[in-house]
Amino acid sequence: MLFLVRMDVRIPHDLPATQVEEIKAKEKAYSQELQRDGRWQSIWRVVGEYANYSIFNVDSNDELHQLLQGLPLFPYMDIRVTPLATHPSAIA
Repeated sequence: MLFLVRMDVRIPHDLPATQVEEIKAKEKAYSQELQRDGRWQSIWRVVGEYANYSIFNVDSNDELHQLLQGLPLFPYMDIRVTPLATHPSAIA
């Protein structure tokens, strides 16, 4: 199942910089692991925002929910999920 996911990150300004950097390092490692195994198929930064659009390919809604909850930045994110279906005009 394919999902388009928008993630907006809102890290509190009073969170210590060392803690923020530690969370970001864990986030990068976790997201790259999911990209390597094919479940996080692509990620694009939103210009001018601390946000991204990503495509996930997972077996269920529950699996996606579990993966998103596992993101180290999850407590600081607003996440919107859109399920995707094949378009009848697509040639691929």
